[in-house]
Amino acid sequence: MKSFRELSYPYIVWACVMIGIPMILIILYAFTQSGNSVTTFTFTIENFLDFFNDSVFIQVLMQSLKIALITTVLCILIGYPAAFFVSRMEGRMKATIFLLLTMPMWINMLVRTYSWISILSDSGLINTILGYLGIGPIQLLYTDFSVSLGMVYNFLPFMIISIFNSLDKMDKGLLEASADLGANKVQTFLRVMLPLSLPGVITGITLVFLPAVSSFVIPKLLGGGQYVLIGNLIETQFISVGEWHFGSAISLVMTIIIMISMYLTKRVDKQSASDSVASGGGRIW
Repeated sequence: MKSFRELSYPYIVWACVMIGIPMILIILYAFTQSGNSVTTFTFTIENFLDFFNDSVFIQVLMQSLKIALITTVLCILIGYPAAFFVSRMEGRMKATIFLLLTMPMWINMLVRTYSWISILSDSGLINTILGYLGIGPIQLLYTDFSVSLGMVYNFLPFMIISIFNSLDKMDKGLLEASADLGANKVQTFLRVMLPLSLPGVITGITLVFLPAVSSFVIPKLLGGGQYVLIGNLIETQFISVGEWHFGSAISLVMTIIIMISMYLTKRVDKQSASDSVASGGGRIW
């Protein structure tokens, strides 16, 4: 019988090949002067200085963080009630509704995003309906609204699934005990349900914020090429401009931001877990 360590070897090799080697190449390109071969190891920080000294690039980074934050907040506001009501259902109805909420994930994200172009365009479904009502057409496509809508639509299932798992696995006896001790529904939610579901919320934030901040397909399609986020900037440097050194530097900056975000969410998750344990014996109201 093989040990667990032996069974993990293929995954370690896969991670080194698919993650480690590309990251080493990105670091080498990022710290190499443009136009030089990476084998010369002529290190420089010029690529990073070009990024941080250009106000346009900083504005793109701030815009990316803003859109990702808006997307994450909207996903929480929509996803938590949806996950709550699904978790309160029973039997086949719960399975059916959960299936309907997560079914869009079965379709390729590119196809899902393209569908919104036909819905939001000037001759699309929404403006056609508004036209019958004597309103419009309204500019919906290639705006902040369309990009945010596409982000929320594509990443919302991740938030719902994460929160649903926490709520569905919650010990219902704790909610009954809260009611027996005299707490109303609001107090039960704030003092029992919300703290116990925070791990799911934190996981959902990670699954939504990280891909949203680096997304380039959704802004490119729903932003019409006029809406540039950091993911589009990296794609342009690698594919259109061919400046791999500068593109690698931007990618490394984004990698550091993502790692910091993951560290902070992990700290918050641990803190919420410790707070729940510490207050486990306290009063509910």
